[in-house]
Amino acid sequence: MSNEQDVAVTIIAMERAALDRWGKGDPSGYLEISAPEVVYFDPLLERRLDGLEALTRYYEALRGQVRIDRDELINPNVQVCGEVAVLTFNYVSYTGETEMRWNCTEVYRRYDGRWRIIQTHWSITQHLK
Repeated sequence: MSNEQDVAVTIIAMERAALDRWGKGDPSGYLEISAPEVVYFDPLLERRLDGLEALTRYYEALRGQVRIDRDELINPNVQVCGEVAVLTFNYVSYTGETEMRWNCTEVYRRYDGRWRIIQTHWSITQHLK
């Protein structure tokens, strides 16, 4: 496996682990892999969140409120450029009879050999009942 393939496998595994925790109401998986200077776009927020402290406040207000019965991370793609990697994917979450479809872009940066999210952008593509 090439270095870029290794990076892709690592980043997709990090994202999958964070999503698994998120679906059980635990946002800490994302907080643990976010850099102090992370910026975050969410379709449910009017403005961008700047920094881990702001993201933590937002996520803590959601702790225990999110429940996803099952989900799919579709067609993940990681583009690596030196110490930066961009992960894009489609995401479908299912809660009871509700299905939500999303697009996501995560920008990761390597710090001391560890990958951290520096930018997140979620957008809703379709909400089906």
